Amino acid sequence: MTPAPERDRLLCIAGFGDDASMFAPLLETSLTDVVDIQPISLPGFGAPPLSGQKTTLAALADYVDKQARERGARFILAHSVASIIASLAAQREGSPIELIVSLEGNLTAEDAYFSGTAADFEEPEAFRQAFLARLYTMASREPVIARYRQIVTDADPLALWELGCDAHAFSSACVPGDVLLSAAEVVYLYNPDNVPESSLEWLEANPIKAITMPQASHWPSIDQPEALATSITQALRGVYR
Repeated sequence: MTPAPERDRLLCIAGFGDDASMFAPLLETSLTDVVDIQPISLPGFGAPPLSGQKTTLAALADYVDKQARERGARFILAHSVASIIASLAAQREGSPIELIVSLEGNLTAEDAYFSGTAADFEEPEAFRQAFLARLYTMASREPVIARYRQIVTDADPLALWELGCDAHAFSSACVPGDVLLSAAEVVYLYNPDNVPESSLEWLEANPIKAITMPQASHWPSIDQPEALATSITQALRGVYR
């Protein structure tokens, strides 16, 4: 019997404070017929924190670059701030990353509405407590956030604060969407209702391939996994709307 051809690997990276569990529902969808889904947790966020260095976008990009090379992954699904991390990883010399499927990834500074607030605090625990309190209030209106808050509770406080501060500094120094476009082929998945006005304007002004997901939450892999699987499949097959 001739063995089935090996499927391409889709490395999945969660956004700020989240971990690989965010993508677990995708493993039960039709997307598994299209691609080998490989969720990974980042250091400090489900994986052991980095040793001897700060948790920055660049440091996490090095980690993602290493994972992509070891796994032979040409495709990345990157959520929220992880879109910046994937962009930087794809810029590494010899990177195997050819396509970034950016799931409501950061395009402008206003997209750092969670991570960017870390810069308002002088130490990790104060930020952690304030962030968890904010998420507690939000969860009463948006049930999908309850799961996210629990994952953030388990994140390394120092890594959470360092990454948030670095995301704020990065977005102040450059436009994340411009970096994304220059890094690899990109398909942007989004619900316009979830995206800040400045990022909607950026999308209008830049030639980025995009697929809209009306009525989707910011975490569609959790509450609408099959709909997200359809959009990812379209992205991988070059079907846009």
